Amino acid sequence: MKNKLFLFLFFLTVFFIDVKAQNSGTLSDIEFLSGHWEATRNGNLVEAFWTEPEGDNIVGVVRIIGDGRAVLYEIFAIEMTDTGLEIKVKHFRPGLIGVEEKDEFDHYTFLESSNGRALFQKQGEDVRISYEMRPENKFAVAVGTPANGEWKFEDFWLFSPLD
Repeated sequence: MKNKLFLFLFFLTVFFIDVKAQNSGTLSDIEFLSGHWEATRNGNLVEAFWTEPEGDNIVGVVRIIGDGRAVLYEIFAIEMTDTGLEIKVKHFRPGLIGVEEKDEFDHYTFLESSNGRALFQKQGEDVRISYEMRPENKFAVAVGTPANGEWKFEDFWLFSPLD
């Protein structure tokens, strides 16, 4: 009887550890975004580059060009932390003038993933970001907000590969 109880508790513990690990995300949940991508939004060219996962991170850079001039730059750090997968984003105007204060950044925590899709929650706001591979090798970044008790997502950027 003691052996059965021990085995039951052991498997229950392993199950909960496994569930916790799944809910915290891993770099493999989002490695599909690695590469060189291009999109347009509001008449602006959006070029993005994300590195392959290495160590505990993926780094990304986005530049937005309008009328042949820089409009905005974004730097992404996607990191594995003790609490799970997180995305940190800083924005810069031309001349590398920071949009956020020196020690501030947009911060997103991992919620879930499935085949070619990862979902993150923006800290301090009712905003979610979905990264998703689409047919024909398209890659979408969609912004979600709550509406009538559900999350409504709209594509923000729809990228095509450049390489």
